[in-house]
Amino acid sequence: MKIELSDSANHWQKVAREYADEYLQPHEVEAELNDGVLPADITKRNKNRAIELGFSAIDVPKAYGGLELSLEEQVAIWEQLGRVTNALSWCFSEPQTWMFEACNEEQIEKYILPMMRGEKKDCYAITESGPGSDIGGLEATASKKGGDYVLDGEKWYVTSGNLADFFWFQAKLPDEDDEALFLVDAGTDGIEIIDTPKFAHTYAAHHPTYRFNNVRIAAAQRVGEPGDGLAFTRSWFRHERLMIGARSCGAAARLIEDAFDFANGRTVDGLPLTDKQAIQFMLADSVTELYASRLMTYDAARAIDRGVDLKVQHSRCSMVKLYVSEMANRVADRAVQIFGGRGYMRENVAERFFRELRVDRIWEGTSEIQRVIIARCLIKRGLTDM
Repeated sequence: MKIELSDSANHWQKVAREYADEYLQPHEVEAELNDGVLPADITKRNKNRAIELGFSAIDVPKAYGGLELSLEEQVAIWEQLGRVTNALSWCFSEPQTWMFEACNEEQIEKYILPMMRGEKKDCYAITESGPGSDIGGLEATASKKGGDYVLDGEKWYVTSGNLADFFWFQAKLPDEDDEALFLVDAGTDGIEIIDTPKFAHTYAAHHPTYRFNNVRIAAAQRVGEPGDGLAFTRSWFRHERLMIGARSCGAAARLIEDAFDFANGRTVDGLPLTDKQAIQFMLADSVTELYASRLMTYDAARAIDRGVDLKVQHSRCSMVKLYVSEMANRVADRAVQIFGGRGYMRENVAERFFRELRVDRIWEGTSEIQRVIIARCLIKRGLTDM
């Protein structure tokens, strides 16, 4: 299924596909049957190759040694990496442009550039048990004590917390009637893991629950200036929602290809399974929805590259996450059905994606939250300005 991409995006698409096929995909079943963990030498090899190819620098400004790729190019990369299960593409860190806008030079040198070089990994301590990812309702606090801040609060679903060197910690500032992000080193006194729940997917990256109890950090660990509030977190949400769309497109394409190949080689009543209209309809619906999803995802990326209004960016990224994540879930369900009993085996790509893709309708804002964002934009701006 070809859609028009720039020459550069086509180049990066090819690079990412070769990497996914050669370095990641062959190890999916091994990871699945080993709690998501691959041998250390394989993980190191995959990480080093990703860094060599430049994947850890795709959103880094050129002024800091990065590639500063367009979002169209980044979507082309993450679409191909999304073809792989078990989060094997998470083997490298990915510093984002907003981090260079939010952080001062000292923070960039200490935290962000080491991520690009593969020396550090981050995690996000934002979600809480009550408000979830509704960052406007968070209860964690950061109180000024002399020249320091003291952090308190409980954070849920801290993805990759078990592998990370530092946290992005979102908190209210009661003394300033503001909110801010803080950089907090892992292992700082007062940080406690209170739970490491098991989830439906099988990833090496866990999602622990942390309690921050009187965690004292230097004032220099605060990110941004007073009044910045939630702007940087919203930038992160926009980026992640768009890339969820990209990865979901890749996953759906892999599912369609594998289900089609199986059905075409499976004989029922002397004919290939693809001769059956019920199977044809499932494949046809999947291909059609993937086509629409790819057009939507790339169009949103190009619109951001052109610099459309920030509110429009926010609503379009929500539309992408909403539609494309739900599309991929429908495709996974159909693929399991086409594979039949095989599709229920953990060694089958459809079974793994059936579990893994479900969370894309939840994290970085549920489908319901995305609908609220989209509806509010429609109410405030009207259809023609969305």
